[in-house]
Amino acid sequence: MTNPHLAALLAMLALGCASPVTTEVAPAGEDPPNVVLFFTDDQGYGDLGCFGHPTIATPHIDGLAAEGLRLTQFYVASPVCSPSRAALLTGCYPKRIGMERHVVFPADRWGLNPEEETLAELLRDRGFATGCFGKWHLGHCEGLLPTDQGFDRFSGVPYSNDMAQFHRKAGTKYRFRFPWMEGKEVTEWEPDQAQLTRRQTDAALEFIREVGEEEPFFAYVPFSMPHIPIYASEEFEGTSRRGLYGDVIEEIDASVGRVLEELERRGLRENTLVIFTSDNGPWLPYGLQGGSAGLLRDGKGTNWEGGQRVPCVMSWPARLPAGVTLRTPMNTTDMLPTIAGWTGASLPVLDIDGLDVGAALEGDPGAAAALEQRPFVYFTSRGALAGVRRGPWKLKLPEGMLFDVERDPSETKDMAAKEPELLVELEALATKLAGGIEAAARPRREGASRVFDPERPDPND
Repeated sequence: MTNPHLAALLAMLALGCASPVTTEVAPAGEDPPNVVLFFTDDQGYGDLGCFGHPTIATPHIDGLAAEGLRLTQFYVASPVCSPSRAALLTGCYPKRIGMERHVVFPADRWGLNPEEETLAELLRDRGFATGCFGKWHLGHCEGLLPTDQGFDRFSGVPYSNDMAQFHRKAGTKYRFRFPWMEGKEVTEWEPDQAQLTRRQTDAALEFIREVGEEEPFFAYVPFSMPHIPIYASEEFEGTSRRGLYGDVIEEIDASVGRVLEELERRGLRENTLVIFTSDNGPWLPYGLQGGSAGLLRDGKGTNWEGGQRVPCVMSWPARLPAGVTLRTPMNTTDMLPTIAGWTGASLPVLDIDGLDVGAALEGDPGAAAALEQRPFVYFTSRGALAGVRRGPWKLKLPEGMLFDVERDPSETKDMAAKEPELLVELEALATKLAGGIEAAARPRREGASRVFDPERPDPND
């Protein structure tokens, strides 16, 4: 019998462009799973115990890996925050949806176009309660906040914590403020950043307690940490063997544990899909204030493996196998179609780039084998073509370097001189794929009016 996932993938590869891949609807009478998606900020590939860190203790996330999947070749679509988050929530390369030009700053008026259908919108249409609890960073003007993009609730912050006054010296000329928001309302300026992880977790727990037994839910928990400057609450500060950065990660792990405990207490854990991953690699110039990419090269902002390969753990006791290390290359654009397939949600009307990889995650060897040859395009943090991966081979542009990242994940041995024909072939493939994405690109939203004024009236007040 033909594997439908394999057939869909081969059809897509033959086209060489995005395709509205058909998603299998959950069987009638089968309850769709709840979905909890943790998305940390600037956490490196090597910053979890289950991904090899020798001193950071992450027992709850390690436990998720033990009872589910540890994905060792999982990628984000951009090495910086805003475009990476856009890809996760839309299933598209940032270049396709106009979100490839670096990150949204407080003075900016652009963001993710509401005409794009987000994962939250698809699940809400399927009958899910939806909530975002943490860092948004996809636009903070009218029409661009989470409640405009499919989320029933939003508790958190609109952009990165380094865009605050909180940690700046007296007399600074930096004019922008950092708000805590409930929905579209600013309820506090310059919140205590040592409490951000706890507050974001508390908001997610309140949401789960209110809706968890009444309807299926999607809780998106994009933690602000460990983006620099880093802070841990008093309970965790000074408790890790890795210093403050370890304190921050261990507090995040404890927060994951709190959510898992609540799911267990309410009898929801068996049929809840829990995903833990990061938006990009670590911010390396900050030494001990930043994280680790482990054996991978470089970090945030780059197209080396350390910038875009991130830790990923998935667990869904009712359906996914336990204790599996999956080495099949996948990426965040696959999350929307895969979750849609598992929940019975419809796919967006407009083309997306991700694939439903549910069969491979469930252990289908044919589906996993087909994914091995799927090309993945790399773009820089500002949208320039940066290379392509196909099979074990990664072309890095503009340098024209070629790496076998299966054998050499640290990217230390340039094979371009030994594989000149493959180099030319991959250069042509990268150009073709990127050209197709660019030709079909859709606009981001520009020029919306501000919901709040991010500038304080006097930089010395």
